[in-house]
Amino acid sequence: MHQQNRKMKAAVIYQKGHLPHYADVAEPIAQNENEVLVSVKAVAIKHFDKGRASGSHYSSHAPKENGRVIGGDGVCLLPDGTRVYGMGISGMLAEKAVIDKNRIVQIPDGVDDATAASLPNAVIGAAMGLKLKAGIQPGDTVLINGATGFTGRLAVQIAKHYGAKKVIITGRNQQSLNELLAFGADEAISLLQNDEAVKAQITAIHFATPIDIIIDYLWGHSAEMILTCIKGDGSFTNKIRYVSVGSMAGDLIQLSAANLRSVDLQLTGSGLGAWSKEQVGLLFSKILPEMFQLAADGKLKVETATVQLENISELWDTDVPGGRRLVVCI
Repeated sequence: MHQQNRKMKAAVIYQKGHLPHYADVAEPIAQNENEVLVSVKAVAIKHFDKGRASGSHYSSHAPKENGRVIGGDGVCLLPDGTRVYGMGISGMLAEKAVIDKNRIVQIPDGVDDATAASLPNAVIGAAMGLKLKAGIQPGDTVLINGATGFTGRLAVQIAKHYGAKKVIITGRNQQSLNELLAFGADEAISLLQNDEAVKAQITAIHFATPIDIIIDYLWGHSAEMILTCIKGDGSFTNKIRYVSVGSMAGDLIQLSAANLRSVDLQLTGSGLGAWSKEQVGLLFSKILPEMFQLAADGKLKVETATVQLENISELWDTDVPGGRRLVVCI
């Protein structure tokens, strides 16, 4: 009974679409042997978290009557002090959380809490699409549509790690595009150009080095332009794996049937519901440990902006510029 009365600080949403509150709530309790109560160290704030909190993401649930602690994953300490990345059964933006014992990854020394918290969601948004949905092979040419955000920046580095021969990037932020060229991207296409200029650039690149994989964080009109540029003319084509990961530029597109008939096109998505249990297992057993080690070795570089849990209401809607990720340290 004493455990049920313990209180902790947490970020709580009381109504869909409202800002989270810094509040006192009861500590969660592990319900079975597959769950464990942990001390939370750092939680990244992603578009996914904001979408679920506002109710706009397809996996959203309505808040409970007495509020819901938000945050889906983060860096935490097991009871024995081991530092791990874990996925929350209870909300993670809190001093304590209950996590799934089967979905944890030990974090190597050399990776700070903020970096460790920021990596997994971006790895999921990049590596799962590249490796498991697109089946990336050494020598592939990869186009990343909307590469200037945090996940897109990581996708450039991961594509190169997986052996991409050429990485082409699109985006609206010219400074970020320039920085990504220094990170390993080979060609940049500014979406601030008019449509004809964008399409001419994509068409020329595709003609010179046929694009094998498209990882798309934008969808919307830019996806329509890319699909127009890869449409075939009846001759043999290379297999193109188009993977939708995000829809920052709009949820709907017009798709020509000729796109599907004139090209060997595999159109798929990478997100909750699109992965098999085996693929999610691979994420925890192989992909995340490999990416954490790359970060520890200085081979994956990300930038974060850290804030404190007590400031969650004021900082929830903060737009962090320059492809950085907002991380709450607890």
